[in-house]
Amino acid sequence: MELKNHFMKQKMMTKVLISLIPIYVFSVWLYGLRVLALLAFVLAVGLSAEYWVMRLIQGPKAKVSEAAIVTSALFTLTLPPTIPFWIAGVGILVALVLAKGAFGGFGRNIFNPALVGRAFIYISFPVQMTAAWAETYSSLPGGLVRYGIQGLTNATPMIALETTGSLTAVKDLFLGTISGSIGEGSALLILLAGAYLVYTKTASLTIMLSVLLSGLGFSTLFYLVGWSTVPVAFSILSGGFLFATVFMATDPISAPRDKTSQIIFGIIIGFSAMFIRTFALFTEGIMFAVLIGNSFGPLVERTVREMRATSKAKKEAVNG
Repeated sequence: MELKNHFMKQKMMTKVLISLIPIYVFSVWLYGLRVLALLAFVLAVGLSAEYWVMRLIQGPKAKVSEAAIVTSALFTLTLPPTIPFWIAGVGILVALVLAKGAFGGFGRNIFNPALVGRAFIYISFPVQMTAAWAETYSSLPGGLVRYGIQGLTNATPMIALETTGSLTAVKDLFLGTISGSIGEGSALLILLAGAYLVYTKTASLTIMLSVLLSGLGFSTLFYLVGWSTVPVAFSILSGGFLFATVFMATDPISAPRDKTSQIIFGIIIGFSAMFIRTFALFTEGIMFAVLIGNSFGPLVERTVREMRATSKAKKEAVNG
């Protein structure tokens, strides 16, 4: 049997993968070739799981969607560089079997699969997910010719601020020379990827701007009233907020399609992210925020649609 008969190529997903290439190259520079080994492992487990699930659903004509590659690639970028391979394997299985396959496969899932997988292992294995982080390589040739990490640190920018009160320089947050999850580091590369996705009409600018402006607004409000001690720029540039805004919130399957609904969806995510960061124990507010947005997405779309129908009916009654 030819491989192409069991693979569903999707142009939009190809563009997402292209946008991730610079982020992966920079991640290898920061953390070493183990990043690529982890990606290969996650892809192998993820694609095998997707084929198995689709085989159960579709029979011998089962196809693996290119979206499964995107989910695996995004999921890998949300992980700490030190994550044990087997935990990453558990996460991608949850993502593609429970969060996607259980709903019927591509186009039917309610939640972003990559974030469901990450949330599962974040809660199930908190020590491996939060206790130790890799130090970044800073001198030539970086991690491009090294497999393992340089060393360990106990602090990402968000954790350092919470535990010691020390602020990471905005320049370092923007360029990405910081410890953290594999792909969340460079705000510059994430924003460039977002611009490419918008230019190629792959991702929704409306959702990106709505999440970003909502996050800015509520972060500023919480800071001004004294509920939060996190400066606004730091809040936006750290903790994976931009990565989730560009790649997770804009998932075309789990996000609304109507523009008004997308704006409300983005506001829900931005508010939830800053609320969780400010009042909860979790520093990863944006991960849960996108899943909360996914939960409300169908309700928001239905409510907006019903309100429009009611408004149209009233106008017709008046004009009639």
